[in-house]
Amino acid sequence: MSHALDADAIRDRLARFPSVLRAAGRVVDPADARWKPGPEHWSILEICCHLRDEEREDFRVRIESTLADPAKEWPKLGLEGIAEKRGYNGQDLADALDAFADARAANISWLDDLHPGAPWTQEYVHPKFGSISAGALLASWAAHDALHLRQIAKRLHQLAVRDGGPHPTTYAGEW
Repeated sequence: MSHALDADAIRDRLARFPSVLRAAGRVVDPADARWKPGPEHWSILEICCHLRDEEREDFRVRIESTLADPAKEWPKLGLEGIAEKRGYNGQDLADALDAFADARAANISWLDDLHPGAPWTQEYVHPKFGSISAGALLASWAAHDALHLRQIAKRLHQLAVRDGGPHPTTYAGEW
């Protein structure tokens, strides 16, 4: 069943997310924040740095561009190898979380100035994804938060398994 876009609900969820991300970050010490289950995975710190940079460089930028001129090409993100290029795992988690929260607050203020009159149906034609409406970008912004929160939860689970050593975590339930 399809529903109408609820930009206010999405905006509110986006506004509350920094407190959730901070809470998740407080669960780990600095070493565990940098821990990765393998070189192809991101640590909790790298995930938080990615969220900070996405907050500055992705969703608002693309929504703003789509609303202003949907024919204008979006700036490139260049996400390949970004954690290594930007030295995410050498950064400070508290600083990354503060910077994320600051950028998110600025973006919430921007959203508050933008709607309720925003033309959320206005579309940009992406070379890979096809037509993407400003409303789809807004919803994807909140979904992106959730996907990375799930990724952080997985790291926390993996840390519990690691630290359990020979003692299995199966009593907790299946991941």
